[in-house]
Order: sequence, then C-alpha cells, then structure tokens
Amino acid sequence: MANSAQARKRARQAEARRQRNASQRSMLRTYIKNVVKAVATGDAQAAQTAYQNAVPVIDKSVDKGLIHKNKAARHKSRLAHHVRALQG
Repeated sequence: MANSAQARKRARQAEARRQRNASQRSMLRTYIKNVVKAVATGDAQAAQTAYQNAVPVIDKSVDKGLIHKNKAARHKSRLAHHVRALQG
C-alpha cells in the first residue's frame, strides 16, 4: 500500500491511465473486429466503410502511445488486403 502522499497520487494516476488505456484498446479492437466481420460476410461496400472508419482509430492509438506504429501499419495492411480481395 502506498504510504506517502506522492505514492498515493502516483497510484491514483496509474489507475486512471490503466482504465483509459483499457477503454481505448477495447475501442481499437472493436473497430478492427467490425472490419473482419464485414469481410467475413462478403459485403465489399460494408467492409470498405468499416475499414475507412477503423483507420483513423488505429492511427490515433499510435499517437496516444497505445500501440507501436509498426503494429498499426501491420493491422491496416492486413485489413486493406482483405478488403481489396473482396472488391477485385
């Protein structure tokens, strides 16, 4: 247990950040999952729309330091590949 005032404050901040990060990570996964579901149904238009909605969320998660830029690029690349495969 934190004994000093400084340690108590750090514990409060860490918990607030943990909850914020968990929420942001959950939102990121949801947007990615929406693209995967749209691709699975075979609806090219829905998949394209879901992908366009997911890309800004993925990019913002990099800016916030939630995920590494290479992981974001990997997600976007793989999702785009699946969406393109539906269209052509």
